Amino acid sequence: MIYMFLADGFEEIEAIATADVILRAGLELKTVGIGADVITGAHGIKIESDLSENRVSTDDDISAVILPGGMPGTINLKNSVVVNNFLDFAYKNDILICAICAAPSILGSLGYLNGKKAVCFPGFEDELKGAIIQKDLVCKDANIITAKGAGVAIDFGLEIVKALDSEEKAISIKESMQCK
Repeated sequence: MIYMFLADGFEEIEAIATADVILRAGLELKTVGIGADVITGAHGIKIESDLSENRVSTDDDISAVILPGGMPGTINLKNSVVVNNFLDFAYKNDILICAICAAPSILGSLGYLNGKKAVCFPGFEDELKGAIIQKDLVCKDANIITAKGAGVAIDFGLEIVKALDSEEKAISIKESMQCK
């Protein structure tokens, strides 16, 4: 199961486009609402989460944890005990951790990026503690995928598909979506 955590103030494109690409690949993804079942994005779009935060457990079969960025969504995710527990579990068990836009700053604050290549929304680089900052739009190092922002959400989703399924599946989806 792939869990995408959503908190009020999340960046809608980063969540929806990423989830769409993953679901096109036939992978199982559930959105998890932090603080409520209906989460309001940074631009006022409301999303009903698949699960509330009290209905998920690290005992579940987890293949990835995804954090969309946005403000104040990133701060709300960072302040969530549930999100931090899942990130800690994923990190310790070499489970894929994915963060886009400002959300890689959460991984930096936890020390997960120390010595790893990473990217983030411009201006958050100082919060990627110990990371080797890259110029790429999407970056994978070991079990961590980071991306710059909303404009690369499809590429971010494709990188997740590549990591969890195959490069061939990612290419097939990219072509079917008419992406360059």
